[in-house]
Order: sequence, then C-alpha cells, then structure tokens
Amino acid sequence: MSGSIRSHTTRPGAYALVGWYDSPAGLYHACETLRDANLGTSVDAHTPFPVHGLERAMGLAPSPLGWIVLIGGVLGCLSALALQTWVHLYAYPQVIGGKALFSFPEMIPITFELTVLFAAFGAFFGMWGLNKLPQHYHPVMQHPTFDRFSDDRFFLSVESKGGRTDLVKARALLEKTGAREITEVMP
Repeated sequence: MSGSIRSHTTRPGAYALVGWYDSPAGLYHACETLRDANLGTSVDAHTPFPVHGLERAMGLAPSPLGWIVLIGGVLGCLSALALQTWVHLYAYPQVIGGKALFSFPEMIPITFELTVLFAAFGAFFGMWGLNKLPQHYHPVMQHPTFDRFSDDRFFLSVESKGGRTDLVKARALLEKTGAREITEVMP
C-alpha cells in the first residue's frame, strides 16, 4: 500500500513527515488515527477541495473567525451611529427638510454600510492573522509532489513538537493508515 517509504529512523532535526492519500476517506481515517494517538504533534491536512468534518477528525477547536467578524460588524455599527450623532447634534446642527436634528431612520443606510464594511475587514484581516499570512516559506511544501495537493492528492503533514520519537511513532501510524510517499522534510 505504501509508496517509497524510508526506514523508521528519523534524521535529527527533521521538521515534519508528509504523506499523501488517494481519497478523502483515507485522509479522514488517518486524521482520526493520529488524533486518537495523541502524539504531541501538529497535524495538518492539505486537500484540493473542502472535506466536510475533517476539522472534527483532526480534533481542531472551532474557528474564532465568526467572533472576529461579529466584533468588526458591531464596531462598524457603533462607529457609524456615533459619527452621525456627533455630526447631526454637535458639529453641524442643521434642520434639513423639516427633520429633527437626530433622526434615526436617515442613519440606517450609513449604519448598514459601515457595519458590512467593518465586518468584511474583520473577515479579511482575521483570516490573514489566523492563517499566519503572509508566509513566504514553509518546510512542508518541500515534499516532492506537494504541488499536487491542489489537484488530486490529499496530503497529511505531521510536524514534530516533542522531538524525534514523535515522528517515529507518527511514521508508523501513517504507514498503518496507508499513506504514500512518506517523506521527512527539514526546516
């Protein structure tokens, strides 16, 4: 089942192991196996399309992005209301068209627009921050066929956090789950 697999010895200083699977089901099963083994490693999946439930199989916590977008939207709404209130009541108090100085219905379009704008900024910059971008180099991308993760392969990378013994155990689990071309990548 396994393609060109090296021996079970791990070179000193190895950053991670990278292997690939033919199907999303194989990747899903491998993520569950590594999660249940609790090796003290960081596992990441690289797929050509979203695999539903994969984050649960990897044991990832829910993303805080929703809260970041919500905070951005609330800040946009409050800043729009505060700006318009200040302008209408204090900076330029003018009665236009017989309306009151503070007229909430006329504030709704601007408030809506700034709410959406700040929420979009929160989503955009929140994703950059959560994904640690821009990241011009990552050792995992040095796998010989890693460029195919966006085409037809399902890659699994296991980064070592606790040393070489974690990668040796991870290699055995990757072999057991049917990973192909398990390769060590150096930093």
